[in-house]
Amino acid sequence: MTLVVEAERDIRQRLSERLADAPWAPSALINILALDEIEIARPIIARSPVLQDHDLIRLMVQATLEHQIEVARRPRLPASVVEAILAREEPAVLTALASNDTAEISTDGLRRLVGRARDVVALRSPLARHPMLSSELAEQLYLWVGRALREALTARFHLDADVMANAVDEALRAAHRGDDAGQDGVIESEEGREEMERSLVEKLDSAGQLRPGYLLRVLREGRLPLFILALARLGKFDSAQIRRAIDSNRPELLALACSAVGIDRSVFPTILEHVRQLNGGRPGGGAEGARRAGSAFGPFTPDVAGMAFRQAVGAV
Repeated sequence: MTLVVEAERDIRQRLSERLADAPWAPSALINILALDEIEIARPIIARSPVLQDHDLIRLMVQATLEHQIEVARRPRLPASVVEAILAREEPAVLTALASNDTAEISTDGLRRLVGRARDVVALRSPLARHPMLSSELAEQLYLWVGRALREALTARFHLDADVMANAVDEALRAAHRGDDAGQDGVIESEEGREEMERSLVEKLDSAGQLRPGYLLRVLREGRLPLFILALARLGKFDSAQIRRAIDSNRPELLALACSAVGIDRSVFPTILEHVRQLNGGRPGGGAEGARRAGSAFGPFTPDVAGMAFRQAVGAV
C-alpha cells in the first residue's frame, strides 16, 4: 500500500489498468486507486468487480465531480447507487446516468429524471433515447424538447402529432397566463428559446458588446447553449463545430477555440470546469486532458489557433 501511494503517476496508471478486471485484487488497494486522479481511477470505477455498492456510494460523497460522473456511467449500476445519484441531483451526474442504458433505474427514478429534464437541457437527448422510456413519460418529455427530439419521440412511440402540438400550445398559453398547469408544462418552446438566444448574440455583436468575458458570464449563469452561440460568433465558427468540440474527449479543441477569440490561458480552466458541469462531464480527458489543453495557448496568434481549431474539429 505504501509503495502504491508513493509510486509515480505512470506506474499507478498501469497498475489501475492491470487490476481493473481482477476479482482477487485487495479491496483497500482498489478503493485507493478509485480515489486517485480521474485518469487513474476511471478504469477501476468502470470495471472493477471488487467495488461494492457502498464503495460506489462513498465515491459519490467523497470524490470529485468527474469521479461521480464515472460512477454514473458504470455498466449495470446497482439500484442503490442509482438512488444515491438521484438524491444528490447534480445535473452533470444525472445526465451521465440518463446515458447509461444498463443502470438499474426504476420507473419512478426515470420519472424523476424526466421531471428534471425541464430545467436540465442536457438530460433531454439521452432520455429521449432511453430504452425504458414509456409512452406516458415520452408525452411529458415532449413538452420541453426541441423539434428534432419531438420528431424522434413521435416516430418511436407513435404519438399523435396533432394532439401533442395542441398539448404544447396549451402548456405555453398556461405558462403565459401563470396557471398552475403551466408550471408543470413547458415555459417556452425550444425553438423559440434558441431563436431568442441567437438574436441576442447577433445584437450584442452588432453593437460591439460581444466580448470574450461574456462567455464566462453566461457559463456562470448555466446557459451552455448561449455560450456555444457566442463562442461560435466571436470566432466565426459554426455552432455545430463548437458542439462537437465540447462533446468530445479532447478539451484541447475547446481550448483552441477559446484561444482563437482571445481567452487568456489562466481563465480557461474555469471555463472548462463550467462546461463540464453543464455538459455531462464533457469534454472528457480528465485532469490530464486539461493539462494537455494548455498547449493550445502557445506562442501563436488567434488566427493560427482558429485555423488549427477548424482543422482539428473536422476530424472529430
